[in-house]
Amino acid sequence: MNAPDARVFARASRLGGVDVLSDVVSAARTGRPHSGRVTRSAPFAEWFPRTPAAGFHVVLQGACRILPPEGEPIVLGPGDVAFLPRGSAHGLDGERVVMLCGAYLLDGSAPHPLLDDLPDVVHLPARVGRHEELRAAVGLLGAELDRDGRPGADAVLPTLLDLLLLYVLRAWFEDHHDTGWAAALHDPAVHAALRAIHANPARPWTVEELGARAGLSRAAFARRFTRLTGRPPLTYLTWWRMTTAARLLRASDAPVDAIARQVGYSSQYTFAHAFKRHYATPPGAYRTASRVSRGT
Repeated sequence: MNAPDARVFARASRLGGVDVLSDVVSAARTGRPHSGRVTRSAPFAEWFPRTPAAGFHVVLQGACRILPPEGEPIVLGPGDVAFLPRGSAHGLDGERVVMLCGAYLLDGSAPHPLLDDLPDVVHLPARVGRHEELRAAVGLLGAELDRDGRPGADAVLPTLLDLLLLYVLRAWFEDHHDTGWAAALHDPAVHAALRAIHANPARPWTVEELGARAGLSRAAFARRFTRLTGRPPLTYLTWWRMTTAARLLRASDAPVDAIARQVGYSSQYTFAHAFKRHYATPPGAYRTASRVSRGT
């Protein structure tokens, strides 16, 4: 990292309070995760249809193969993690195996490109000295599920599952940082601009201002941001505003006009028009539909 890049990275770190990966996961989540400990005796074979939830399998003992609809089978051994971000149909087969299996409810109506960049099956093999936080989370989750009904379990399990998801994503992006959003998160200049947008999406950002945060000229920043994220800076800003608004509509009772102001729109009419263009439904109808789908 050269000197200017080091300064940009330090500036990004000082923005504080905003972590793009955590922000993306929080925006995508629509319900509580769930998991269970599963034991299968040899030989076994199961097929899991496509679901709207992101699923995962963690092998604790034994081994098996995950069979995606396309491509070669993936062998899973002790400690291996398989994460299916789009809930793709898949099979499992093998000998006796003890696994942790579970799912996360994610909003699939407009997935963040960071999550959309992931393959249908994220395979994280257990390796000595690699991704120690992920291994620790797997161990804690397994121990908690081993002793069901302990005091505090209702709070501990969702928290551990949230940690598992973040550690899985962190591990993947650490291992694959050459292209796409993985590269964007590892690029000090683009990361600084992303953190600025996520810290204050309501601010009327200009490309020049974001470029200054990145330590680049307007033109150089716009090219770099677009190349790594797949969207021009202000297009991403609008997209993130709509994503944030959708999360607020799902999770809060705040009036629509208050949400509009929170994401940078002084006019409720302008906000509603932009939201409908993005989600093909008005904000109020979106809120009602999301609550019906959750049974609330």
